[in-house]
Amino acid sequence: MKKLSDELLIESYYKAKKLKLSSDFIQLIENELHRRSLEKYMNQSLVNG
Repeated sequence: MKKLSDELLIESYYKAKKLKLSSDFIQLIENELHRRSLEKYMNQSLVNG
């Protein structure tokens, strides 16, 4: 995950939530978002679905 750009990480998070992927996988993405101080993107609604 460290090699993903911030933009790709955020897109992956929204896509994983939309597709209702494994909660463990979503948690990994959320942990990385926290590590990068990008938590604000976790609280936004899924824009454009």
